[in-house]
Amino acid sequence: MPTFRTSQPVSAADVAVPHLVLVGLPGSGKTTVGAAVAAELRRNFLDFDAEIERRESATIAEIFGAHGEAYFRALERQLTEELRAVGGYVVAPGGGWIANPGCLEAVRPPAVVIYLQIDPERALKRMSAAAASRPLLRRPDPLAELKKILADRQDRYLLADHTVRVDFLRQNEVVAHIVALARGQRPD
Repeated sequence: MPTFRTSQPVSAADVAVPHLVLVGLPGSGKTTVGAAVAAELRRNFLDFDAEIERRESATIAEIFGAHGEAYFRALERQLTEELRAVGGYVVAPGGGWIANPGCLEAVRPPAVVIYLQIDPERALKRMSAAAASRPLLRRPDPLAELKKILADRQDRYLLADHTVRVDFLRQNEVVAHIVALARGQRPD
């Protein structure tokens, strides 16, 4: 079965270039911002959920429904281990990746972890109808679930190398901030 690495240029395999790993609540913009940052830096982009869906030929919701969360978290750990063989990616793991035991430690060092911090209310508003497709938010009160998720993961998110508060920034501002950090410049 092909992996995310088999369709990438050979230069992407330079393990000397640290990955940029974007973490945060669902709705914080990891995928959207990550793709834009990767394009700006001319790096490969890896969205964990999309790669797992591709490999499993199923949506995340279908994977959760058929196999449960533990199975999905094992897929995340496997993909994280594969990252150790390559470098230079901009990575958008799922929101729960940070709480998956061993995942953060498997990429650090040298990966640079950036926490896209957002209030649960703003995250839910950004997701709008898409929140219903997220297995952990399929509850009567998705806002209460997001607040619980944040409370459970906050200490792990704060282990990031950098925090970017994204609530009221436009996407291009978040991208510029992260690109500056990746280039060792002081963000505006």
